[in-house]
Formats: sequence, C-alpha cells, structure tokens
Amino acid sequence: MAALAQYMEDRLARGRAYFVREEALAALGSSPETLNMALMRQAKKHRLASPRRGFYLILRPEDRAVGAPDPARWIDPLMKYLRHDYCVALLRAAAFHGAAHQVPMVFQVIVPRQMRSVEMGRHRLEFVYQNPSAFAKVNRPDWLGSLKSEAGYAQVAGIELTLLDCARYFHKAGVSTAWPRS
Repeated sequence: MAALAQYMEDRLARGRAYFVREEALAALGSSPETLNMALMRQAKKHRLASPRRGFYLILRPEDRAVGAPDPARWIDPLMKYLRHDYCVALLRAAAFHGAAHQVPMVFQVIVPRQMRSVEMGRHRLEFVYQNPSAFAKVNRPDWLGSLKSEAGYAQVAGIELTLLDCARYFHKAGVSTAWPRS
C-alpha cells in the first residue's frame, strides 16, 4: 500500500516518528484488514516497529541498524497512548543527571501498574512497578525533571528522587549486595 508509505513519510516530515493505528485508519480511509497487511509489509521491510499493539514507530535509516529508536524518543507518546502515568528513573535518570559512567543497557521506567518489558532490537525497556499511592506521593511535579527528545518532553526523576529510587530498587539498579568471593 503506497498510501501507508506516503503517510509514514508525511509523519516523519512533521517530526513525528510514531503513529497510532486508529489515526492511520482515519487518515488513509482503508479497511482494517488492508491496513494490517500494509503494516506487516512495512514491518517486514524494517520500516516499522511496534512496542505495544496499535502503536507504531517509524524507523529511520539510522534506527534500522539497531532495530528501534532510543526509547527516550518515544516513551512519552507511548505512555500517553496507553493513558498511563510514568517516570523515567533509576539508571537512565542517573545518566540524564550526569551520574553514570556509561550509558545504561536498560531504559527503566517506574509506573503505577504492572506492565511487561519491551525488547526491540538492541533496546530494552523495563517497567518497574510502584504502588499507585506511593507513586502519587513521590512523583510530584517539583521532584520531576524533563528529558527533551524529538517527540517532546519525557518525565524524568529529579536528582533526589533518582537517589531515593536507586536505594529503594537497588536490585533493579544493578547494585549487587553480594560480597566478592575470595
């Protein structure tokens, strides 16, 4: 379907490297079956990736080599699509604040509900569950920062909240409690 390829090019030209299935159906005016086949063809050509059902990432040539764009570029639109609150945290937040000596291998996000991890190409997105009442208490606007990306701004834990999260979720932050064996 040439119309889907053109729709994807138009989205990229407007700076949006993602789209939702319902938006594409409305814009293209095609049947759901036709759109599904076109989406599968684009995914087979490594031009599309889907972290969640109904949400698609348009892969630029530089992203095709690693299988997906950096999650910082699409976490905010994904979470808005899913209608979930979130906070980029732990090692990725520490790297954002300049406290990491290397880029984390996992993009960690704290959410107030259970969610499955996403693995796309070389990128891994891990959702860390936090009790909704605790999430509401600590994720206040004055304790959050903004991570600028091409898709807008993502919510990232502030310095103090990052330290608290790393202490609270030390098992997820890559800190080992085992003593080295002699």
